[in-house]
Amino acid sequence: MREDVADAARICARMGLVEAFGHVSARLPEGGFMITATRPLPGARAAEVLQLSDEGEIISGDAELLPLETPLHVAIYAARPDVGALCRTHSPHAVAWGARSAVPPLVIGLDGLSGEIALHDDTDLVVEIAAGAAAASSMGDADCLLIRANGNICSGGSLGGAVVRAWFLEQRAANAARIGDAAPLEGEQLARRSRHYDVELVRAWRWCRAQFGDGDQL
Repeated sequence: MREDVADAARICARMGLVEAFGHVSARLPEGGFMITATRPLPGARAAEVLQLSDEGEIISGDAELLPLETPLHVAIYAARPDVGALCRTHSPHAVAWGARSAVPPLVIGLDGLSGEIALHDDTDLVVEIAAGAAAASSMGDADCLLIRANGNICSGGSLGGAVVRAWFLEQRAANAARIGDAAPLEGEQLARRSRHYDVELVRAWRWCRAQFGDGDQL
């Protein structure tokens, strides 16, 4: 799991979804979760990934490398048993929509792989459990959360799902800005298009690994 988390973090960095700040985590079957260290994510290493309890207490790893916003991960995992992994990113187009406190409309079918998007109207870092709970409440049952003036967090049932959502959230935000006068996909049209998303998400993760991974195309 440590290597999988580090691999997902490196992929997010190569995609341009993070710069100096961002982190990736994955829930453990036996309880608790793994989270990346505060080292630059392009060089994320399995040996530096921290293992935490459900409450965010360190089980293994260097406490000095624990991300400040670990409570955000703790709170979402506590509120959402369906979430298996999280990607905290600052992708530029998604950040712009978050700064507007607006959800980018869905104008390209594949961009629906981002899933449902919610908004959180608080610009502070999520460094306390109470703040994490507030963010998790804003997220509700959505797949991605835009945090006003402070990036976003994307969920998935697996690491691959979370990374794909983060990628297509950025694509959705960019396309919505670029094609501003397009009619959004919604209602019956979206229902028909979205029935393919589960299959397409798996294929998209394979592409992400082939394009941005370390040479394997699983």
